[in-house]
Amino acid sequence: MWFKNILMYRLERPWTLAAGSLEALLAEQPLQPCSAMTMQTNGWVAPSDSGALVESLGRHLLVALGTEQKLLPGSVVNDAARDKAEQFEQQRGFKPGRKMMQEIKEQVTAELLPRAFSRRSETRAWIDGENQRLIVEASSAARAEVLVEQLRDRLGELSAIPVDADPSPSVTMTSWLASGHAPGRFAMEDECELASGDATRSVIRYLRHPLDGAEIRRHLEAGMRVTKLLLTWNDRLSFVLNEQLQLKRISFLDMDEDREQAAETDLRFEAEFALMTGELSRLLSDLGDALGTNKLANAA
Repeated sequence: MWFKNILMYRLERPWTLAAGSLEALLAEQPLQPCSAMTMQTNGWVAPSDSGALVESLGRHLLVALGTEQKLLPGSVVNDAARDKAEQFEQQRGFKPGRKMMQEIKEQVTAELLPRAFSRRSETRAWIDGENQRLIVEASSAARAEVLVEQLRDRLGELSAIPVDADPSPSVTMTSWLASGHAPGRFAMEDECELASGDATRSVIRYLRHPLDGAEIRRHLEAGMRVTKLLLTWNDRLSFVLNEQLQLKRISFLDMDEDREQAAETDLRFEAEFALMTGELSRLLSDLGDALGTNKLANAA
């Protein structure tokens, strides 16, 4: 159940809704299969095998938004529409115009949709009431926003805003790389991405490469800035931090013993949830101090 990619939101108001009350609200919108003419549906699903729509541990809540989507590739629609257009031309003696072609595509889509296969996916979110955070496990901001909007719709109101930093994460990471070290319990590893600030936006990526060489210093002196940086925290977790303040490829290091202890209990999911929230809570607090996001939150 470990989160791999996360986007962070700040809750502007203290979270006071109990797990049972949230469960009742989410149960009003469970995930439903797509109908014959529906491309996509969203609804809440159980984030664990327990079947409950909300898992709770103290002031930490875990929820999951399910999505069912019809798979209808554009190439299939285009091929079928092209066939119909050829039939139209043979019957009428002239090619269909732009408006007619759009109508043909809509007709083809309506015909193919009931026979399209469906795919299900889920997006999980951790509501950290203790630190007034909403952490969404997603690889893109667009996917995270879908969950936030769906949760806001269920609650009627949700003051959740993406966590921001001033100066930007790119500026801060560039200063770390220029100085040769990261603050506190963070350490820079052997991977980064640099981008130029001009219109060309040239990109240079270093993988499994020392970051303290003269070549990188020359790029920084030339005005390039860090857009991605591989970090470790407290020798416990590694992750890639990007310029949008997203954490990617989170990996829990040296935690086999913790996992074995969790597996030996009757409450394995709860134990893993406790491990994850405990580690990530401390990591995100330290990261907030390093990037200045905690100061912004306190000022707000």
